[in-house]
Amino acid sequence: MQQTASSGERQSPLGDVLSVSGAFEGSEDIAVARDLARSFLTDVQAVHGLPVSGRVMSVVQLVVSELVTNARKYAPGPCLMTLEVNGGAVEVSVWDSNPTPPAILAPDPNRIGQHGLEIVMALGQSFAVSREPVGKRITTAIGLADDA
Repeated sequence: MQQTASSGERQSPLGDVLSVSGAFEGSEDIAVARDLARSFLTDVQAVHGLPVSGRVMSVVQLVVSELVTNARKYAPGPCLMTLEVNGGAVEVSVWDSNPTPPAILAPDPNRIGQHGLEIVMALGQSFAVSREPVGKRITTAIGLADDA
């Protein structure tokens, strides 16, 4: 795993944006991606004072796991993950080298496996698949605080 920890702040027109990125090449890196997400959100709360509930921490780690697993399973080469906090939500973005959009299957409780995107779409506030000059990027946003 290569990790570019730009958990530093970069300026945007809307103010400081907190982000971290990592490159993952092996299936063992899925756990490393989850650890990076947990560490990043822990810092977001402890260092920057933004609220991150335990539920949100778990949801983000699950989403990271599902997206990185799919990228490692269906695309050759490394995948790149970026977590960015902006506007009260954490955006999880995973790029891979396969330009083919994922098959989004209808919910089927009898199907064994292939529920990853179904889970991501159910947990996120938004979901987008975009083609890149090489490959594709899947992005979802998860609110940092639990709804009242």
